[in-house]
Amino acid sequence: MTTAAGVAEGDKDTGVAEGLTAVPEGYDVRDVEQFLYREARFADESDYDSWEALWTDDALYWVPAGNDSADPMQQMSVIYDNRNRISTRLKQLRTGRRYAQAPPSNLRRLISNIELLGGRAVASVGGTDLEVGANFLVLESRARGTHLWGGRVTYRLRRVDGALRMSYKKVVLVDRDKPIPTMGFLI
Repeated sequence: MTTAAGVAEGDKDTGVAEGLTAVPEGYDVRDVEQFLYREARFADESDYDSWEALWTDDALYWVPAGNDSADPMQQMSVIYDNRNRISTRLKQLRTGRRYAQAPPSNLRRLISNIELLGGRAVASVGGTDLEVGANFLVLESRARGTHLWGGRVTYRLRRVDGALRMSYKKVVLVDRDKPIPTMGFLI
């Protein structure tokens, strides 16, 4: 588990203004869907270089433990990673010595109910990110058995040099209120 304290004070989720606005111009739902499907495939196939390239420099990746509306700076999280921590997590996976994933899980993610929720102003970049919601189901197969993970993901996407990138990903598990077995496959 990663505690919120592991993220530097300046990396809090405070660069985003409260509330959503209309969906920003220039975002096509089909392009957004293709981006989310590609992100899932990169994660499933352990294509860490491609997956890492999808993130912005100011990225935040959050998997709350328990209360999904809690302040991650005050409550325990399964993951609460800034961009540097995402990179560190991937370096660990690339070594092959992350024993929770030796051998690696066989994974397949299903993404559905994709909704363009609106725009969210980002003070730090002087622009607006597109907020997207989606449901997911992950099938994880390991020697110890098969596990289904389900929930809701909130993404914030931004165009960087003409390409979509993730600035934020929040994964809220359906069974977040129960003891969670190892989630070593998470990147």
